[in-house]
Amino acid sequence: MGLRLGDEAPNFTAETTEGTINFHEWLGNGWGILFSHPKDFTPVCTTELGYMAKMKGEFDKRGVKILAISVDALESHRGWTKDINETQNCTVSYPLIADPEKKVATLYDMIHPNALDNMTVRSVFVIGPDKKIKLMLTYPASCGRNFDELLRVVDSLQLTAKYKVATPVNWKDGQECIITPAVNDAEAKTLFPKGFKAVKPYLRLTPQPNK
Repeated sequence: MGLRLGDEAPNFTAETTEGTINFHEWLGNGWGILFSHPKDFTPVCTTELGYMAKMKGEFDKRGVKILAISVDALESHRGWTKDINETQNCTVSYPLIADPEKKVATLYDMIHPNALDNMTVRSVFVIGPDKKIKLMLTYPASCGRNFDELLRVVDSLQLTAKYKVATPVNWKDGQECIITPAVNDAEAKTLFPKGFKAVKPYLRLTPQPNK
């Protein structure tokens, strides 16, 4: 059976462009994103890793570590990184796991034989400080991911981990949130001193609590 939301992210030790890491130790007490790309020296992946390099500062602000992986070897990663930096006008400053034996890819079910039998699909895992999987996304090799959406999801996950709220459709940081149904109106008045409006008894909106 594959991994599911709420499962502990499997630990592993692997070689990366920044040395050997033990995944759980590397994460420490913070958040992490592990994302796979099908193959080095491919066009879509080049744009993805370049964009992530440019966004890394935003993830740093949120205490989120970034880790990429493919089944290519370390020397391939190092050579390709130069291309990414050159063509995407960036500096890749997060580690890339070399996984030629597909150990980590298999552990995280990143190889889907009916899609790509010898490469990883575009998988994304967001992992919380408790080492539990908070989000999983899987894209086909042909479709580049939206890393702005990953940042939005991290904002939502971090907010809802601290407050008894959920985030509505297309929510962005700073917008109204939904009070969870488990909180009754009396509790809501205490928990959300900025107030709330009840559109329906089950749909109550409140300003973002940490803003």
